Amino acid sequence: MRSFPAPLESYVASWRPAPARDEDPLDPSPSAALSACLDLPEPAAGAGDPLPPLWHWLYFLQWPGQSELGPDGHVREGGFLPPLPDRRRMFAGGRCRITAPLRLGVPAERVSSLGPVVPRNGRSGELLFVTTRHEFRQSGRTCLVEEQDTVYRSGAGSGARNAAPSAASAVPRTEGPWTLRARPDERLLFRFSALTANTHRIHYDAPYCRDVEGYPGLVVHGPLLAVLMLELVRTEAPGRQVRSLSYRLRQPVFAGEDVWAIGTPADDGAELRIATGGGGCHATATVAFS
Repeated sequence: MRSFPAPLESYVASWRPAPARDEDPLDPSPSAALSACLDLPEPAAGAGDPLPPLWHWLYFLQWPGQSELGPDGHVREGGFLPPLPDRRRMFAGGRCRITAPLRLGVPAERVSSLGPVVPRNGRSGELLFVTTRHEFRQSGRTCLVEEQDTVYRSGAGSGARNAAPSAASAVPRTEGPWTLRARPDERLLFRFSALTANTHRIHYDAPYCRDVEGYPGLVVHGPLLAVLMLELVRTEAPGRQVRSLSYRLRQPVFAGEDVWAIGTPADDGAELRIATGGGGCHATATVAFS
């Protein structure tokens, strides 16, 4: 008799990880390092300065023991990783509400908890969307509340369905008045992985990326694409404070592709997106100003 795999929600029916609390001094060094990776002429923020939106991803990092890592490079179990067999994961997007920006050099606290866990059906089969909620506190005040959405599947990768990297000479339509061009290569992916403690092999191990996950090339980090979109706001509207933002990752970008971050401002915010020469929209973001 033929057996069918159990639905993904059956593996997480009783999964209720406890909230986690972390602290970080918010040393300016990681911010300076990311500034260098982005070829900024000087650090985007120093001690006492507000941290640019989403740059808190450089902090509250966890470095598990090497023996704790699974075949994909992520921690094998524990934390907010759902207990799925042969787990595959991709960052899908998130939201932030910013009451006050975090300031470098001021100790901060993060409290993380599990949000909604929702099964869905996609092109690659059954998927599990897991939301993690983070509250960041500084000087006794909640400054930032973030929700991150990660999509999981069980079994072989489906990356082969993704298009090959676009030709380097192709130029997308840049309709927005704000534009920023970048070309994330293997060196930048390596440095960004190190700065964010991201050991997922799709960002640095080409044979694994191709043969196991099925992608045609190394995958650019979704968080890096989000940071590039928010760079438009930091550089084009330096006097505006971001009150809230949401972002969604739609199609992967591969190492060596030319990337354009494109923005359209409004009085109360901005609409942002990531495009490549291959066409289509790879990521989007909406920003609201205070």
